[in-house]
Amino acid sequence: MSDLAPTTSERGMAARKRRMTTRTSVKLGENVAQGVITVGGLMVIVAVLGIMVFLFRVVMPLMAGGELQGNTRYQLDTQQDVIWINGDEFQTLGIAVAAEGRVITYHIPSGTEVAREQFDFGGAGVTTVAGTLQRDRVAFGFDDGTVRFATLGVETETTARRALPSGLTQIDARDRMLDGRVFTEVGTGDFRTLFTNIDLGEAQQISEQSIIAIDYRIGGTRERPTIAFATVDADNQVRVSQSRVQINMMTGQETVSTTTTDLPPLVGLAADANVTDILLSGTGDRAIVSSSDGFVFRYDLRDMNAPMLAEARRVADDGIAVTAMTFLSGEDTLIVGTEDGGLNAFFRLQTGTADTTDGRELIRARTHRAMPAAIVDVSPAQRQKEFVAIDAEGNVWVHHSTSDQVLFELARSGDVNTDSSGMIFPRSNGVMLVSQGGEVEAWQYTQRHPEVTLGVLFSKVWYEGYMEPTFVWQSTAGTDLAEPKYSLVPLIFGTIKAATYAMLFAVPIALMAAIYTSEFVDRRVRGTVKPMMEMMESLPTVVLGFIAALVLAPLVEEWIGAVLLGFFALPTGLMIGAFAWQALPASTALKYDGFPKFVLMGVSILVTAWVAASLGASFERVLFYGDFKGWTTGRIGTGTPFMFLILLPLSYLIVGWAFRKLYGHHWREIIGGMDRSRAGMFDAGRWIAMLLGAMLLSYAFASFLTLIGYDPRGSFIDSYQQRNALVVGFIMAFAVIPNIYTLAEDALNSVPGHLRAASLACGATPWQTARWVVLPTAASGVFSAVMMGMGRAVGETMIVVMAAGNTPIMEWNIFSGLRTLSANIAIELPEAVKDGTNYRVLFLAALTLFIMTFIINTGAELIRQRFRKRAFNL
Repeated sequence: MSDLAPTTSERGMAARKRRMTTRTSVKLGENVAQGVITVGGLMVIVAVLGIMVFLFRVVMPLMAGGELQGNTRYQLDTQQDVIWINGDEFQTLGIAVAAEGRVITYHIPSGTEVAREQFDFGGAGVTTVAGTLQRDRVAFGFDDGTVRFATLGVETETTARRALPSGLTQIDARDRMLDGRVFTEVGTGDFRTLFTNIDLGEAQQISEQSIIAIDYRIGGTRERPTIAFATVDADNQVRVSQSRVQINMMTGQETVSTTTTDLPPLVGLAADANVTDILLSGTGDRAIVSSSDGFVFRYDLRDMNAPMLAEARRVADDGIAVTAMTFLSGEDTLIVGTEDGGLNAFFRLQTGTADTTDGRELIRARTHRAMPAAIVDVSPAQRQKEFVAIDAEGNVWVHHSTSDQVLFELARSGDVNTDSSGMIFPRSNGVMLVSQGGEVEAWQYTQRHPEVTLGVLFSKVWYEGYMEPTFVWQSTAGTDLAEPKYSLVPLIFGTIKAATYAMLFAVPIALMAAIYTSEFVDRRVRGTVKPMMEMMESLPTVVLGFIAALVLAPLVEEWIGAVLLGFFALPTGLMIGAFAWQALPASTALKYDGFPKFVLMGVSILVTAWVAASLGASFERVLFYGDFKGWTTGRIGTGTPFMFLILLPLSYLIVGWAFRKLYGHHWREIIGGMDRSRAGMFDAGRWIAMLLGAMLLSYAFASFLTLIGYDPRGSFIDSYQQRNALVVGFIMAFAVIPNIYTLAEDALNSVPGHLRAASLACGATPWQTARWVVLPTAASGVFSAVMMGMGRAVGETMIVVMAAGNTPIMEWNIFSGLRTLSANIAIELPEAVKDGTNYRVLFLAALTLFIMTFIINTGAELIRQRFRKRAFNL
């Protein structure tokens, strides 16, 4: 029995085997944890994909084309040539005016005649007609030289269901009519009532000759409206008339007084050419006349006592007539249609040229897609930069001028051999044409985002009032007549600019701090410093932005000289502290290594910061003539001082590299035989000499650049704004440093200790070990830390909202503001109309930011993997 009993060694082996056996509960826990992690990871991927799908769904309608919803065609019983049309915003009532004064009100969807009136033109024949942008006020020019004004508008009222009159006639499934009124049931159960307001004014004698062209504008106030109109008679005499209407608010009686001014003759008009059209601006400051020989003539009417022919400009090839022209809404864009089907947009820009009397020129800004035949009519939209153009072959194209695209290519289905009058309905959701013979054709369509294309979003566009094509973000303006500008490029640029300046400040500080606490300070100091750095990350960014906007920005503006000096004083203070510590005896340095050393460095930096603050005003006075903000504008001084500061670090690197190459080995031999204190003093002297040499070299470089004509002002240095990229860089770096520091310090500490020991055993110094062994080994982790910081900087919102000035401009000037993608979304999304153009473009900005961060992170991961493979081989 004793032989069968287990020995002591066997019992020990059995116990160890039992200890090595994994319990079932541990295995189960591992499996559960693995499953949870797997499911969680998949859910994260699904969530990211879901966000992308959602963003794409919101954004895709921006790129969608328009959709035709219907087309109607019928014949009106006009029995005369139609000369003017109008329609309401609901596409319900239309008005057609015939040449002999017949006015027919009709139901647009069905063509049913609603009412008929007759203007009394007194036997005069209509030779030309024009109206306001809303088309409800019309001017007629006659063959006897007279002018008459008419009101041809559609009024809207609401009729309660209980007040609906009896005897209504059903027009179609939607509308009913009675006594010239059309009733349409709306969603509330009440009825929208539409009726016309038609009136003809008295004749005014303007010329003894027939009026061949006219334009008409209304301004002033309700009590004192003004009527301005321009005419051209058969002798090509251009006149501008202004009628002032005074309304007695008690009796309603109107008193009209008209003054007419003859404009200078059309110098340059060929003898065999004639005037084809005239336009008058709403402010009455200019009139534009077109001719059959391809010219437009612009009059300067700012001083009606001395009107001038400011400019005669050829807008078409020789022998090609200008057949139609119009202002777009806002009257900053002139659309010119020509006999060869050309459509061009012109801006009146202040170029300072001596070829015109007012220094302005009509500049061709856009060349729209040409139509197959001669342009016979151009009509603008009331609320957008759209217009409809009709050619002699019956093509009807709806253009959007800003986005330079043809929204719809329509074609008349009736007789195309007669001229037609066209209009875009007020809501820009349909087009109506009426031929001279009274044939009506109307199209209904939807085009929700005509002002947006990929070119508008990411290419240069020539906007009204700008001297050249450019990138502009301006989604809203003081008036609805302004062009919305949706270029995302300034926002992308602002995002990159803010992140760049933030990383310039954050990366050196964070990495140097990580290396210092990881490799050089006592473990107890590291245990204090690292938690404090990590606590910085808990500060709300809105608080940091508030501090930056209300405290830091005014402080930097007031102490700009001290701030600039501080960039050099703080590193200098660190070096002074280091050399002071190096000059201590070895026994003393070893005894107090740790927290006292850390305190010495902090005191040294604080002292140099105080010196920089004290010398800030003197520094600004010596280098920037006592007025840094005045210097940035280029009014005083040269670019040498700032280039001296910019080139100083580079010059120091050059001097240091040259010293190491030429005298480095010899210098190490000299100080190698000295004791620690003496070697430290000699090394400090070497550093001072190198610094002085770098200053001389930097000043020489800066002077040379000034000599050859280079000045940084106007590029990355320009006029100073209080809320600028410098302030953003400061405060955003403060927010980013904890991220970079924590991750980089962890990566450095994860380097195996035997690598450090091997390096030190071979005679390397701690700095050499950190630089050539620890840092390359931890490169993947350090790079990841930097990229994480960049991701934080790219997506930062509240700091740039509050401290960046929110100016979407494209310049690298560190003293100017910016607007980032994230800040723009935060500012404008709360006010954006759901599913509107601005709303969807803001979601496109979010998608762009998403793609930017995805590309940055993907590239960073690829580079990190390369670093990791290289470190694995060490």
